[in-house]
Amino acid sequence: MGLLNKFFGKHMGLIVLLASAVALFYPASFLWVKTSWINYLLMIIMFGMGMTLKPEAFLFVFKRPMDILIGTLAQFIIMPLLAYAISKGFRLEAGLMVGMILVGTCPGGTASNVITYLSKGDVPLSVAMTSVNTLLAPFLTPFITYLLLRTTVHIDMLAMFLTIIKIVIVPIALGLILNKFFEKTCEKAAEFLPFVSIFCITLTVASVVSHNALGIRQTGALILIAVIAHNLLGLLTGYLLGMLLKMTPAKKRTLAIEVGMQNSGLAVSLAKTSFPDLAMATVPGAIFSVWHNISGTFLASIFQRLENKQDS
Repeated sequence: MGLLNKFFGKHMGLIVLLASAVALFYPASFLWVKTSWINYLLMIIMFGMGMTLKPEAFLFVFKRPMDILIGTLAQFIIMPLLAYAISKGFRLEAGLMVGMILVGTCPGGTASNVITYLSKGDVPLSVAMTSVNTLLAPFLTPFITYLLLRTTVHIDMLAMFLTIIKIVIVPIALGLILNKFFEKTCEKAAEFLPFVSIFCITLTVASVVSHNALGIRQTGALILIAVIAHNLLGLLTGYLLGMLLKMTPAKKRTLAIEVGMQNSGLAVSLAKTSFPDLAMATVPGAIFSVWHNISGTFLASIFQRLENKQDS
């Protein structure tokens, strides 16, 4: 199972990309994955995250509070503002703008922890940032989304809060409880979790792409460039912030990855649940899910080479 997980982890971006391409040009191939399943797929991923979390991830906050504070402020300031600026600059229609903002206001995803590990970054810091930002998301994601979109669309902050509680916080809490009382069982199950997570992410992205294939093809180049710019500017800004604060190389890599890689699956779920009348709102999250795995894997290879040169 270890070899299988390693294969899927290494080629996650390619797997998601291939599934998305099939869904885009042959939508019928993934129409069987109903959009109503997306929340449940994300809940499975979050439950798996909870099963692998240790109390040390939260105690880490008290050991290095300044690092966590920097990561949280960067996460919830840089990416939302970049999303807003890019949306305005590209003059995206309301649905796409909502989707971009949701990607920006969501916390980092579990994929950032994997990419940090591959980049030889500060993995404990990455896990702590992801955990803390995920717990803050029910409050900050609806609030920041409201601030940026209140003049564009109607925002139901309470509904967004409850959605995040349901599909993120509750599954993570259940995973933590299970890990507390059945630690050995969870350790064995953890061997399968990377495969399960990638499978769920792939189905989520393919479902969104297949159900919005026509709209994506019509706005494809524009929204693709916008999403790529959002991700790359997030990675770059995170790294430059680390340089400005004179962080260690490992911390700079971690901050860049945590800022630039988002829980875009959550953005898709929020778009579908909170903005059902804006079909295109799910598209930026779906495209981001494909792209940030590709860019993250590529960035990890660059960081690995830099680290190897420094060691030699």
